[in-house]
Amino acid sequence: MPSYASEPPSPVPIVEPLPTAEPLPPAPIVVKEPPVTEQPEINMEIKRVVEAILFAANRPMTCKQVQQVFPEIEQPELQEIQAACEAIKEDYRLRPIELKQVASGYRFQVKPELSRWVSRLFEEKPPKYSRALLETLAIIAYRQPATRGDIEDIRGVGVSSSIIHTLLEREWIRVVAHKEVPGRPALYGTTKQFLDYFNITSLTELPTLQEIQELAPSSKPPQQPMQVKSEEQETTEQIAETIGQFSETTEPAAEAEN
Repeated sequence: MPSYASEPPSPVPIVEPLPTAEPLPPAPIVVKEPPVTEQPEINMEIKRVVEAILFAANRPMTCKQVQQVFPEIEQPELQEIQAACEAIKEDYRLRPIELKQVASGYRFQVKPELSRWVSRLFEEKPPKYSRALLETLAIIAYRQPATRGDIEDIRGVGVSSSIIHTLLEREWIRVVAHKEVPGRPALYGTTKQFLDYFNITSLTELPTLQEIQELAPSSKPPQQPMQVKSEEQETTEQIAETIGQFSETTEPAAEAEN
């Protein structure tokens, strides 16, 4: 019988593992930075001159008016004067005097929280205005342009000619137009001097009707049946009270004396 030699077992193939792919690095996050607005470099000499002009001025001055004080061949750009004013405002931020921008321009003034001390220097106290005058001013400020008849309709009583004359004399109001109705009554509006007096730059900075109502006392005495007032009249009185309180605190904070 033929003998069968035992055959050696066939070798087991070795399977090498496939190389592991390395993870891709995360894509870089690109943050878009807002464009940087280049601020004009402050010219210290211009800044010194602007500060002196505004300090010596007896009225608020705009950047254009300050520019015109310089000789024509030496006039800086309006942007340079604006930058100088902003730098001066920052310089005075922690001082008792501030450079304030109002409707008519920039002016130096005592900070409001110190006005009660400075007011002791002046013998003449700020004038006290009647409630009727303040109500009239409040109506014009919030309802402008308004005629004298509009004011009387809201207040429910006649408006004295002396009240209108006082407001015109103080330059808080002016005739902006005439209403196209029989008699062509004058339409009144407020002025920049009105805004300057109350230390604001525009009418949008006046308190809203909602804010004024929130400032009003929550508890009111009961009214007699014949003394019931319309909501418009009550709102007008609240406006007048706010303006009256504000006027008492802003008068002493006038321009700083040299």
